[in-house]
Amino acid sequence: MTSRRTFLLSGLAALAGSSALANAPAVSLRPVARRVSSLAAGADGLKALLARANLPGQAVCAVADVKTGKLLESSGQAKALPPASVAKALTALYALDVLGADHRFETRILATGGVAGGIVKGDLILAGGGDPMLNTDHLALLAKALKNAGVREVRGRFLVWDGSLPAVRTIDPGQPDHVGYSPAVSGIALNFNRVHFEWKRASGGGWAITMDARTEKYRPEVVNAQMKIASRSGPVYTYAEKGGVDHWTVAGKALGKGGSRWLPVRNPAAYAGDVFRTLARANGIKLDKAKPAKSLPQSQLLARHHSPPLDVMLKAMLKYSNNLMAEMIGMSATAARGSRPASLKDSAAEMNRWAAGKYGMSGTRLVDHSGLGEASRMTPGDLTGALVAAYRAGRLKPLLKPFRMRDAKGGIVKGHPIKVAAKTGTLNFVSGLGGFMTAADGTELAFAIFTADQKTRARIPRAQRERPKGARGWNRRAKKLQQQLIERWGAVYGS
Repeated sequence: MTSRRTFLLSGLAALAGSSALANAPAVSLRPVARRVSSLAAGADGLKALLARANLPGQAVCAVADVKTGKLLESSGQAKALPPASVAKALTALYALDVLGADHRFETRILATGGVAGGIVKGDLILAGGGDPMLNTDHLALLAKALKNAGVREVRGRFLVWDGSLPAVRTIDPGQPDHVGYSPAVSGIALNFNRVHFEWKRASGGGWAITMDARTEKYRPEVVNAQMKIASRSGPVYTYAEKGGVDHWTVAGKALGKGGSRWLPVRNPAAYAGDVFRTLARANGIKLDKAKPAKSLPQSQLLARHHSPPLDVMLKAMLKYSNNLMAEMIGMSATAARGSRPASLKDSAAEMNRWAAGKYGMSGTRLVDHSGLGEASRMTPGDLTGALVAAYRAGRLKPLLKPFRMRDAKGGIVKGHPIKVAAKTGTLNFVSGLGGFMTAADGTELAFAIFTADQKTRARIPRAQRERPKGARGWNRRAKKLQQQLIERWGAVYGS
């Protein structure tokens, strides 16, 4: 099982690429370590530390003993700030509680009208089951399974059903069109709902461009996402939907010598249908152009693919901070609680109600499951309380990735006496960290730190939200403060 899980996580890393991350900075920005004694000095050490940070905006935090549940120290524990991707920690707890660690998502190939002599007399249906890790390799296996089942011909239509979850055009409408971390969401996804755009200099001048659904094994070109090179210097990308097809243009003067980028997909069902049709043809099965299925009729199961277990998926979601995984898993949990959510916001509201009942998180109001949405709010007191309860139940901590303590030059401090397992969160002028720390003497603490300069963030034009001026420096200072707080708590409460 260990080798399989390692393979799955490494596969996600290779497929996801930098564009799949939840607003992660391009370069790892780590705080500068400080002497523990200077951070712990004085009865008002926390207040003084926050003041010395001189970070524009607001900074709030809380820390508690996981064994007793006692709140040890806080500043603004009831103040709600944007949690960014720290929200995914709550989504993970929600999914574990509702779906269970062993839950698997299922993608099916169905047939109506019966199958006789290798001929599907009715329609063939690619039915999504909410699997956020479905990729081109998996569709290739389904196409091969269809052939192995003896199917040679489909007399009816080729349909794609994505109705297990609501259709969402983009996770956060406030993000630029071209960012891969805010794709569409529905009941079916492929390659994290991103298409690979690559450009190379052609031998006779000009550019050779491709739009494909690549994995390590396959690179099927797609027709539902198209790119044209425009003679301009900016904007770099423009987007428009025409007849269900994603139409992109890119500024020729911005292409340089060549390169590639993952772009978001806005019609996941058409994308998955386009790719499966190509893979079926490679197995000798000709399909008509995919059409949407409004509902699932009575049908015969021909082939299916199961996702990894939920706990494996959640560990990957938290490690790579994948927004699409958070949204699909969160909405699937809401659907399992009683009814299919009407929207992403509707699903998040149901998770808020669950969190209030389960952990008493009365000050938390999320608008999605990933933390990408502008209006999401969480208090450090709420999160710290939930973390204490999760620790006692043996949940979450095994799924969180290590937060490495760094030296003044940004290098990892091997053998650092404080060990941290936490979820980071980074948006422009927003930085969060929440999880668990073990002090040198073995004392285990749960903590939450949220910082945000909401006024500066609100002034950023939509087109500049991928890399706005000043955001990198602000976030670097926020992360420095996070490490200083951890060092303080390790010194004060771990002695």
